[in-house]
Amino acid sequence: MQNNPNSPYDDVFNNLAKIVEEIVKNMPDNQHARIVGYTIITRHLSNGDPGIFRAVEPDDDAEIPYEVVESEDMIYITAMIPADPKNAPLVDIQPDSVHVGIDNRDITIMLNHPIDRIHSYYRVHRGVMDITLKKVQQY
Repeated sequence: MQNNPNSPYDDVFNNLAKIVEEIVKNMPDNQHARIVGYTIITRHLSNGDPGIFRAVEPDDDAEIPYEVVESEDMIYITAMIPADPKNAPLVDIQPDSVHVGIDNRDITIMLNHPIDRIHSYYRVHRGVMDITLKKVQQY
């Protein structure tokens, strides 16, 4: 991704990446350590303040840990994929919910706003599923 020359955050993100790299290098048994994924959202948050969003730990081993971040016009869901899934993950995006199924694990996430299914999508990369949902504009 190309840096925006007018962005004051580029140096912060570069430094943050270096810090995370050093932490991983210095972890015990670091040859097996890995960062599963992270998302930094720098705009469209309602109060404008930075924040940390942690994955919800499931009560049941059959559930999938996930986190939800919402902006004015989008909803972002990040879910952790089990280490060695037998099958590809399935995602069913409905106007009022998202269902994620991976092998014998599943979760249904109810949404507070109607979703435009055509302009919503998901992506799986390195053990992390990112679901991007476009809210229906309400006038």
